[in-house]
Amino acid sequence: MAHGTLRDAVQLLNSGQVDEGVQVLRQTASQGDPEALFLLADMTWSGTDVPQDPARGRLLFEYAAALGHTRSNLVATNLMASGIAGKRNWPAAIERLAAEARQLPERRSTLELLRAMSLDDKGDPSASYDPKMLNERPWACLFERLMTPAECAYLIHAAEGLFRPSMVYDREGRETPDLIRTSDGAGFSWLLEDPAIHALNRRIAKASGTAYDQGEPLQVLRYAPSQEYKPHFDFLEGVENPRPWTALVYLNEDYEGGQTAFVETDLQVRGSSGDVLLFRNEGPGGRRDPLAKHAGMPVTSGIKYLATRWIRERRWIP
Repeated sequence: MAHGTLRDAVQLLNSGQVDEGVQVLRQTASQGDPEALFLLADMTWSGTDVPQDPARGRLLFEYAAALGHTRSNLVATNLMASGIAGKRNWPAAIERLAAEARQLPERRSTLELLRAMSLDDKGDPSASYDPKMLNERPWACLFERLMTPAECAYLIHAAEGLFRPSMVYDREGRETPDLIRTSDGAGFSWLLEDPAIHALNRRIAKASGTAYDQGEPLQVLRYAPSQEYKPHFDFLEGVENPRPWTALVYLNEDYEGGQTAFVETDLQVRGSSGDVLLFRNEGPGGRRDPLAKHAGMPVTSGIKYLATRWIRERRWIP
């Protein structure tokens, strides 16, 4: 087996000598180098230069965390709270979070937000939620104040360092600017979904009558004046696991314009902070509902923040 340091491994990977770089990285990680373990875990989770294996990636994050690697420790706690790619243990995750909160201000904020929520011992919401019906077709309802002002502010703050121009993938799998969505987006990947965000996702799941594991990672969108999301469908045609549902969380209300408009009908929604709009993308026969075509209208003043959770027909998480 090749010998070298983490620096050697990174240089080989960056120069395109992938096989050699991965070999050196694995050898360095096997010697208990926590930074090498973290890098190998991240590559294994995402499938970058090595076969994708989220379950093994999670184990590698846990090994690095046990050796004192801070970022791996946070990831391990997040995944333990959500149960993604492994066993879920909510009480143990909260114990870990409390220990992290004694050292890290951002984790203290996470813990404080969780303690203000009404949750059972598994992290599920204790309350029930009654929707306000808005429309029969497309089927749409509004859960008023499903999230508190503090929870909305938390999501906005957590997203601030992650925003980048909204992108899509072209036919060759390359990222390219989204021509119909001019906002900035921040995605809370499963590695970044901390226990508070996880609890909010479980609340959305309960309100929508779906399971947590059907949801895609939560995204926060930021719209400046003149930015918009042009008419589009959320339903995915021709895939085995389509998106029958969309949940939109209005995180603020100090802006003008920006209504959610269903362009084939007269339904327009401008939620207050904490309101969640739930609508069905699927029509009769399990096909896309043409009346579910919708748009985020241009913002005319202020900044609009909106969280989006797309919900699949069946389990989506690894």
